[in-house]
Amino acid sequence: MSKNVFSGLFGKKKKTAPDAADVRSKGETGDEEGGADRNAGVGETANAPVADPKPEGSQFFADEAQAPSTEQRQSPPQEDQKKPNWFSRLTKGLSKSSAKLSDGVSAIFTKRKLDDETLDELTDLLITADLGVPAATRVTTTLAKDKFDKEITDREVREALAGEVAATLAPLEKSLAPNAANKPHVILMIGVNGAGKTTTIGKLAQKFKDDGQSVMLAAGDTFRAAAIEQLTVWGERTGAPVIAREVGADAAGLAFDAVKEAKAQNTDVLIIDTAGRLQNKSALMDELAKIVRVLKKLDETAPHDVLLVLDATVGQNAISQAQAFQDIAGVTGLIMTKLDGTARGGVLVALADKFSLPVHYIGVGESVSDLQRFDAKGFARALAGVDQETMTIGDSA
Repeated sequence: MSKNVFSGLFGKKKKTAPDAADVRSKGETGDEEGGADRNAGVGETANAPVADPKPEGSQFFADEAQAPSTEQRQSPPQEDQKKPNWFSRLTKGLSKSSAKLSDGVSAIFTKRKLDDETLDELTDLLITADLGVPAATRVTTTLAKDKFDKEITDREVREALAGEVAATLAPLEKSLAPNAANKPHVILMIGVNGAGKTTTIGKLAQKFKDDGQSVMLAAGDTFRAAAIEQLTVWGERTGAPVIAREVGADAAGLAFDAVKEAKAQNTDVLIIDTAGRLQNKSALMDELAKIVRVLKKLDETAPHDVLLVLDATVGQNAISQAQAFQDIAGVTGLIMTKLDGTARGGVLVALADKFSLPVHYIGVGESVSDLQRFDAKGFARALAGVDQETMTIGDSA
């Protein structure tokens, strides 16, 4: 099959960009770095008044998953007792990415020998699936070593792919474990608008609470009233106090006050939300750097975790996002969301090759239980379309 035929099989790839809201830069506020906003008190909580959460002409909770309803605030979320196990949900969540790879592999290797032409077509397929050139090269090199000029089945190819993906990601499989010596353990959440930061914060807060840890939230996205309201709702739902201010307040000053309040309450974990920002907006990225500097004034080791939330649907754009945020805020780990809504889940492999950042969680749905600790082997099997029991060739995870 020629490359032209191969390209026609999959069609032209549609460029995807993050659904970023137009966030207005506030710049420096005139407060001293780390100083409290002069118009707001220290340690305001979820009960503090905020601006109208539904400003005219804007969509409530725009660019984020819908927050819990009023009825849901009264009690913790009830998970469906008949819900499939995690691997089944992961497989379903990655079905779009898996189908693209599986169908492509089947089209290439139906009753064919492994030769230079098929290796080139496989390389193209893996690259268009966002795995990146290094991973694609490793897969084809592994196959060529043992199978060149021999007949090979699509299952053997998918098993080799799963083995290589697992080997790449296994060293980055790392749980997010707050250090009990830090009071509080400060987690700074960053990313562009629409990636799901605020929703992910709520889910993490629930998980930490379930583990018996006290949690405080800080509504550091002071540009959007909807973001403040959404985090407040998650605070009510999880029983975590929320430090919030009016729209337009100095985010660095709020972070400063949140750390002081968390210290005063001997809180285990403080999670700070930040405004979504495009990686190419220097003024907004400078403000993020200011927040990091302010946190270090109170605790030179803070923030203890800087978690970049990435939307899997943006594909290769996630690479440039990770690079920009890494340069500004020193990213310590990744959370990949919306894997259930894209055929571009392979980008996690490309991110691993370029940055070697720990992957803490992946999200394949809306419920709290759909945000799960990253399992490299399970992810690899689901991505390659290999059943849980059958991964053998190249299985080194």
